[in-house]
Formats: sequence, C-alpha cells, structure tokens
Amino acid sequence: MLRALKWIAIVAIVGVVILFGISRMADGPIGILAGGPLVAGERYTGTEPDWSFVRDVREVELQSLDPARSRTTWILDVGGRAFIPCGYMDSTWGRLWKQWPIEAERDGRAVLRVDGVRYERSLVRVRDPALVEAVVAELARKYVPGVTPDAVESESLWLFELMPRQATASLAVLGARIWTGVASAPWAEAIAFQGDRISKVGSRAEIAAVIGDATRIIERPGAMLVPGFIDTHVHFITGGAGIASVQLRTAATPAEFSSRIAAFAAGRPAGEWIQYGNWDHELWGGALPQREWIDASTPDHPVFVERLDGHMALANSVALTAAGITAETPEVEGGSIVRDANGVPTGVLKDNAMDLVRKVIPPASDERMDAIVTAAMQHVAAAGVTTVHDMGDWSNLEAYRRAHAAERQITRIYAHVPLPDWQRMREEVARNGCGDDWLRIGALKGFVDGSLGSHTAAFFDPYTDVPSDRGLLLNDPAALEAWIVGADAANLHVAVHAIGDRAIRMLLDTYAIVTARNGARDRRLRIEHAQHIHPDDIDRFHAQGVIASMQPYHAIDDGRWADRVIGTERAATTYAFRALLDAGTRVSFGSDWSVAPPTPLEGIYAAVTRRTLDGANPDGWVPAQKITVEEALAAYTSTGAYASFEELRKGRLAPGMLADAALLDRDITAIAADDIPNTKVLMTIVGGRVVFEAEAN
Repeated sequence: MLRALKWIAIVAIVGVVILFGISRMADGPIGILAGGPLVAGERYTGTEPDWSFVRDVREVELQSLDPARSRTTWILDVGGRAFIPCGYMDSTWGRLWKQWPIEAERDGRAVLRVDGVRYERSLVRVRDPALVEAVVAELARKYVPGVTPDAVESESLWLFELMPRQATASLAVLGARIWTGVASAPWAEAIAFQGDRISKVGSRAEIAAVIGDATRIIERPGAMLVPGFIDTHVHFITGGAGIASVQLRTAATPAEFSSRIAAFAAGRPAGEWIQYGNWDHELWGGALPQREWIDASTPDHPVFVERLDGHMALANSVALTAAGITAETPEVEGGSIVRDANGVPTGVLKDNAMDLVRKVIPPASDERMDAIVTAAMQHVAAAGVTTVHDMGDWSNLEAYRRAHAAERQITRIYAHVPLPDWQRMREEVARNGCGDDWLRIGALKGFVDGSLGSHTAAFFDPYTDVPSDRGLLLNDPAALEAWIVGADAANLHVAVHAIGDRAIRMLLDTYAIVTARNGARDRRLRIEHAQHIHPDDIDRFHAQGVIASMQPYHAIDDGRWADRVIGTERAATTYAFRALLDAGTRVSFGSDWSVAPPTPLEGIYAAVTRRTLDGANPDGWVPAQKITVEEALAAYTSTGAYASFEELRKGRLAPGMLADAALLDRDITAIAADDIPNTKVLMTIVGGRVVFEAEAN
C-alpha cells in the first residue's frame, strides 16, 4: 500500500513541477523543490535541471525485451532535457535498478528504450532529507487523502535523464588540465562537446569513445581548460566604443593628456564629439584637468572625456557651451560642477552633473551601435569571456536584440537597464519573457553613491584628504527604496551600485525592508562594487543572501592611493574578498569595463596577490583579504552564473551544461602568482563554437 502511495506521489510531483514552470511559484515546499539542490549520489552522473524551464509532459512507453516488464510512465521536458521519474525510494540501489527495464550494451553501458528509441540514462538524485520530507508530506496531504506526513518514509527523489546514446562529439579537448568547477570532481583529463552542450567529461579513454571522423580534436598538453569566464559587471557599449576613441588611461602628465586629445582631434571631422578616454588624474599627482588644457587644440570639436571610473568627466568650452553650462548654472542634486575661485566652471563635472552634457550628445546610429557591439564581443572573447552582465540602457538592449536576431552574438549578454525604469521592464518581460541563453533581460541597475576616485562615494566619516567631504548620494533614499520595492515585487532582478560604507549600509537596510515587505523568495539581490564595507556589515551580506558583485582589478589600481584618501583603518575592509567568503557570502567577479580591462586573468592575479600597479605593495595591499586561485576562478565562473540565476546552465564543465569554455596556455593553479598575468588565452568556445583562437607563434 505504501509503495502504491509513493507512486501516486511521484506522478503528483510531475504535475506540480509543471505548475511551477507555468506559475513560477516561489514560496512553499514546491518552490523549495524547484530551487532545491540535487546532490551527487554514488553513481550520479547528471547535472541539475532548471525546473523553471518545464516545457511539456506526456505519457510514454518504457519497453523491455520482456514484454511483461514494459510499462507506461511520464516523461518530463525540462529546457529540452528529458527526465522520467524513478520514484521516492528508501530502498537499496539493487532494488531500485530491478524496477526498470534497463538493457546492458556490449560495452557495459546501460540504456532505456522509450517509445522505440534507445537512450543512455543519467541518474539524478535529490537527497536533502528535510527537502524530500517536506515535499512528500505536502504531496501526501494534497494528493493522498488520509495519509499523514509521518506515514511517509522517503529519503530521496530519483530521476533518470534520457540522453541520445553516444552521439559523436563535434569538438573534443584532450591533453589539457581541465578544471571543471564541480566540487565533487574538480579535475578531468578530457572533455567532449556535442552542439551547444557539453556531452561528456572524464578520462581520455572515455572521451575517445565519442570521437568520430567529424570531431574537431584540440590537443594541447600543458594547457588548462576552464569554464567560460563570466564578467558580472561591464559597460559593454562604452567599452566597445572606447576601443576606437582617444586613449587617456596611461597619460602620465597633464602635457601628455593634452597632446593625446590634440592628436586625436586632428584626425577627426570638425563637429564630431570626442568621448570616453578613461583618464586617471592620480597618475600626475591628483590635480583635476581643466578645459584650458585642451581648448586651444579643439576649437572645432566638442570634447567630453571621462575619468576611468565614469563618475567624473572633463568638457571643453565647446561642449560646455552646447550644454548651456555657465557660471550661473545651479548645482545639480547628486552631482557637482567644479568651479574656479571666481565660480566659473573648470570643465570638470561629477556624477549627476555629467548628464547636463550627456543629454546634448547626439545618439549613435544603429549602424554605429552594431559595430560597437561587434567590437566589444570580439574584445572580450580574446580574454576568454563568454558571458557579460551589461550595466546599460534601453539603446544598448536594442543593439543586442539586433545582434541576437541576426545571430551575430558570440558573447552571451545579461542586459540591465536603469532601475527607475522598472515598470517599463515589468511590461517588457510580461510581453516577451526574459529571453534565452544568448540574451536575457529582467535585470535593473541602480545607484546609491558615486566613486572613491571622484570623492563622491558616500562615507560615514570625512575623506582623510578632504575633511569637509563625505561624498554624496546620487538618488533620494525614499525614491530608491520605492524603486527597489516595486521592481522586486514584480519579480525583477535588482542590482545596485554602492561603494562607500554609508552607501553600502543604506542599501543593506533597504534590501532588508524589501524582503520584509515582499516576503521571502530566491531574489539574489546584488550590491555592485561593495568596495568599502564597514566591519559591522561584513556578515550582513550572507545573512541577507546578498551577492557581492566585485571587481578585483580595482584593488590593485585604487590601492596605489586609497590610503591617502580614506586612511588605513577604513582600507582594512576595502575589497574584502577574504572576509566576505569566510562569512559565507557569494562573491562574483567582473571588470567594470571600460573602467578596468575586461581581462579575468588580470582580475584573478589581483584577487590572489593584491599587488598594486605601482609595485609599492609587493606583499599585497591589505594582504589579509587575499584569496586563492580556485576561489577567484569560482567567482568568475560558477558564482557569476549564480548571480544571473543561470548556475544550472553555465559556470561549470559538466554534462548537459552549455558548451562555454576558455583554453589557457598554462595551469594557473600550478604556477607562481607572478606568472598569472603572463598567461595567454589560446581559445574561447561559446555554445560549442570556437569564437576566438590565438594565432600560432
């Protein structure tokens, strides 16, 4: 009787999971099941499916050579992957296997025959006792009247995934050290891709079994294959456009700054805006640039070049005139117009004041935007990046949609738009959904404060070098809270920029209010940058389930001068990678391109060594916050996937996952940390297709 009840329960699970896929329920036992862990069993070979992608369910006939053992069961289509239930089992492995008509092949593989088609099977097991007991008890109450929860004794839920048997690999990597990112099996000898998915990971002999005449074989002894890098914070259009603009990042003196702009302007048509640049005034001692430096050489070009952090820019007189900025222009809330002793604008604008000029810059044409997207994708592909989380706007999204429709994407994109537009995004998702594996939407980016380098990050205590300054807030706190509450209630994904300790605490407080008001669910709220955390707030990230989306390269860049700006005491919990990980926080890594280079290998080096770019900290700036190479790899792969709700499809090298990987010329876990920046990306694979391949020396 109890066994019959268990089979009724498993059929009920299929129906409930379908309901979950339709309604995307988040609460209660079924919501827990949908987002719950699938833990490896003794013979587990499959990867966890994403239950939110349930497409279909139908009856099928499981056939055996012995007709008496054939039976009807349910088959579940989850994101294109097929599963059949094995049941709630408290039996031994032997008893489990005897219940299904499994055929043995000559090579020892076991297959199932379903509706006349033969499949290999991969066993997937849910083995969280509390999870299983809660789900079974709920189903018993709902679907099996008269059965009390304590009458059901089940340890786990078993599923078989059906896979077309031994399809020939389209691509195989042999000879390299393969870091899978899978905790139970972090290393492998070889890997096979079939189409856009990983088909097999294991020994060289195992992969040899699926290699055919059409398989492309990549044999690279001494190389290292890792999951494709996921950059969780980029300004993709700005970065792509900056590739072909004036380059000011390394301008070390005011004279060099001015001469580079003059030379660039000389080669551009009159009237064309000169933008981007990414200058760093700290390279020449910290004095802010002035419009007089460049006015004489740019009389026919409006110039608006930004500091590398994007929170400060220099406009020449032509641009200031176009924007109508004069000595009489009032200050801007959440920004600053830098003025001389007579109140005349110097040309430097900070944060929200930058919008005065931005709004008069003509928008780029569709053709120009398309070229920028292509340049950006090619640039990051050369660094091994396969997915980016873009902090952009609606024009960015339209450009990505054109690339997607034309099948020109070689980089997967998780597109964010401004947080104040959450109602528009809610309607967009309701009409068109959240996208696919190439282009996803439903994410929003907001701001609390500015940046450290622009003295606009919001701190409790004054800046050490400017005692009258504590930074500023870019948005009214009440408005910010209303936006976040509304967006979260609409099941949109919220990521908010917060850099100073005051800004970070304000955002954590706001996130706590959101959770209390909208109820518990898997929302994965993010704090972008999370740079200067008050020691009392370190543990709050994990306690509140907040993701720290951080950029390790900033640590070795800002570390050159941060002590002078905020003092050594506050610096102790700046870019606190170690403290956050030790507290159990999920830390994802990105670049903040174009602020910093979109090169994960440099980011890994920064996180592991914390050696500043000026060489002044050979043992690392705030060395207590160093992490390991493997921890940094996880932050750029599996945690990056988690930060966009995609950990079931990318971020690890395992069967069934998307075929995204980067091939490096050496094993970065086995070399000196000093050598990591010298590591080269040999190949980048996205969706099983080679999108970048380094030229042979």
